[in-house]
Amino acid sequence: MMFAKTANVPMFSIIVYAMNKTKIELKDLAFFAHHGVLKEEAELGQRFKVDVTLRLIDGLKFAADSPDCTVNYVDVYEAVKETFLGKRFNLIESAAEAVAAVILERFRKVVEVSVIVKKPAVPVDCICEYFSAEVTRCR
Repeated sequence: MMFAKTANVPMFSIIVYAMNKTKIELKDLAFFAHHGVLKEEAELGQRFKVDVTLRLIDGLKFAADSPDCTVNYVDVYEAVKETFLGKRFNLIESAAEAVAAVILERFRKVVEVSVIVKKPAVPVDCICEYFSAEVTRCR
């Protein structure tokens, strides 16, 4: 981070990303789970959708066209599924955090992960597509 200050300008910071990153997305992964604070959510369960965005390290040589240059999408999906369904979460924020942590732990080529958990059946008297929580974590 660089800092600058002048007589008439307040201190500000500039964050510079020097890395080129490759983005991989797994969108609208659907799971039936029993997450939620309410007793009825725990008993009845409901459908959730999960979006996962991965940013890979710089320097991967995709010109080689080899699976070794990336992460295995099936393995990522299985990690998401295992984590999301392996435990009951009260908060969708906690579920997103757990998924992000597992991805960073298991996939060394991933430098940043964003996880969005969407809850279409919200216990609120409103008409909406879904409520969601997003967590982004970096190495």
